[in-house]
Amino acid sequence: MLIVKISVPIILLLIIFLLSTNASGKPSAMKREIIDMHVHAAGIGAGSECFISERMRSSLKYKVFLRSFGVTEKEVMEHGDEIIIRKLSEQLSRSEYVRAAVVLAMDGAVDSQGKLDPENTEFYVPGEYVAREVQKYNNLYYGASINPYRPDAINRLDAAAEQGAVLVKWLPAIQHIDPADKRLIPFYLRMKELGMPLLTHTGDEHSFTKARNELSDPKRLELPLSLGVTVIAAHMATTGKNGGEENIDRLLSMFSAYPNLYADLSSLTQINKMRYLRKVLRHTEVHGRLLYGTDMPLPQTGIASPVFHTFKLSPRELISILQTDNPWDKDVALKRSIGFPEEIFENAASVLRIKNRDSMITVSMRGEND
Repeated sequence: MLIVKISVPIILLLIIFLLSTNASGKPSAMKREIIDMHVHAAGIGAGSECFISERMRSSLKYKVFLRSFGVTEKEVMEHGDEIIIRKLSEQLSRSEYVRAAVVLAMDGAVDSQGKLDPENTEFYVPGEYVAREVQKYNNLYYGASINPYRPDAINRLDAAAEQGAVLVKWLPAIQHIDPADKRLIPFYLRMKELGMPLLTHTGDEHSFTKARNELSDPKRLELPLSLGVTVIAAHMATTGKNGGEENIDRLLSMFSAYPNLYADLSSLTQINKMRYLRKVLRHTEVHGRLLYGTDMPLPQTGIASPVFHTFKLSPRELISILQTDNPWDKDVALKRSIGFPEEIFENAASVLRIKNRDSMITVSMRGEND
């Protein structure tokens, strides 16, 4: 009987130990101050200047996107577009691992006069709106979006910096921006002066009804990189080809030449990017340049389910992740479990112009004074 009395607590301790370790036997990752630097907002014009084109609103993607934000069109009409950002903040506040997120504005395409072109803009989230709304929450930061072909683009850039923007976001294939256009040099030089990183989509774009995907060729980023701008290649240039090469290979070849080049992990766990994910995991030499991002709310559409990654997960890990309710915690757990090192989850704070609103300590961007 004595053996039984002793063995029961030992067995319980063993179970606790096993549950607190991952498949490799290492202790589970502790809580960290992670920043998600790639989160989207949206709006339909309910109390704001946001809009979604009729073409987009009539597509199935529109309903999927609204559901992924956790709202219905009726709720948005009743409470205004701001409910989307409020729900982002509320859900993020319940995360065990992610402290804050950068919410991205989205400028539109412009016409020959540099004015917003509604006919060629499917999705518009003005920077002023995002800047105003994120100030209401201590876990959200402002990611500006400025089409550099606007005649007052540099003035808008200065204003965004004063409003607390931590980066500028482009989606070239949708905004019709050519990053290699030498007319943008003054804009790039001002970005460098301000220490403002450029987060720009690379690889083919499939979330909209039409796209000029040649503008998302990572090689087009050599101009701002050569001028000293810190550039973050969103999505690691997964999907698509240019110049007879896969975009991801074109990007990988650039890291050694440009120390100011980074990329983010957003969308890499999606089912359509599995082979690209395996390639990124193999290229450990670039892991120090990767930043944590989710592309939220897309992970909530089901296209990044952990069930697609059973080749990298133990049964215990898979069950644990599936049982995790918070989308940020689920994303962190998945990316940790499939092999991304801890440094990736910490890199964003040292690359972005982040100010911790609790401690009011400014974290300077790498190379800001170079």
